[in-house]
Amino acid sequence: MKEFDIHHGLPSVEVALQSLEMFIKLSKNNSSVIKIIHGYGSTGKGGLIKIACRAEIEKKYRQGIVKAYIPGEAISTPMGFDETIRLYQKLIQTDSDYRKGNDGITYVFFK
Repeated sequence: MKEFDIHHGLPSVEVALQSLEMFIKLSKNNSSVIKIIHGYGSTGKGGLIKIACRAEIEKKYRQGIVKAYIPGEAISTPMGFDETIRLYQKLIQTDSDYRKGNDGITYVFFK
């Protein structure tokens, strides 16, 4: 699984979204899953990068660009992603963040 850290260096939301766009374009035709590291904010309640990235991923999901996605914390917290987790579990279960409930990441699926 490819991993993209768009949070590294604490970029602005605009720069982080540009990075997200680039990573999705680079991955959508040759990867089945990628892990986006967007951080979760210093308060632990969700920073601006996380919120903006999740909104953009949801938008791409509705547009059909992204097949599915799973917020990291949905692995350990009921958020309505149970069926998606069951469907894609084999692709993410060996990841070091799997089952940690890491809300600083999002798994994005293309196939």
